[in-house]
Amino acid sequence: MELANRAKGRRLSLDLTLEGLAKRSGVALGTLKKFERTGHISLISFIRLSVALNDDAALERLLIEPEYDTLEDVLEVKKRRKRGRIT
Repeated sequence: MELANRAKGRRLSLDLTLEGLAKRSGVALGTLKKFERTGHISLISFIRLSVALNDDAALERLLIEPEYDTLEDVLEVKKRRKRGRIT
């Protein structure tokens, strides 16, 4: 919902109606309404909206560098966390 609220705020700050954003982005009006109401949207539609709203930062936040290089790194951290628990 946080992404949907930010996108709606951006749309309103650009003085765009849902219909205008639908035309500008190529995303169906119904999809936009659902996104603003529920926060659910496909990745491709989210990318189209971000481009239409000139919000490259939204896309960059999705592509943050991972903390881990391999699956083994992830599993090792999980092992360490379990060992440190008090039961």
